[in-house]
Amino acid sequence: MKKTLSFAVLHFSVAFTVAYLLTGSMIIGGTLALIEPAVNTVGFYFHEKVWSWVERRKVGASNRSVVDPAFCQLQTI
Repeated sequence: MKKTLSFAVLHFSVAFTVAYLLTGSMIIGGTLALIEPAVNTVGFYFHEKVWSWVERRKVGASNRSVVDPAFCQLQTI
């Protein structure tokens, strides 16, 4: 939990600093530093949903049985 909190502080600090340097406004810097992690969290949620779907499709494709055409030839006597 400590690592998560320290990363949150680092993320906020970087976001604030970049926004402040670009705009020169502490209010805009602070606002962006608060909004950006929230938007990033929502984006990450959907990113994980898409990758979960991709992984399920990949596993489903590898579990399909493959028929060897040479094995299925009609044998006549």
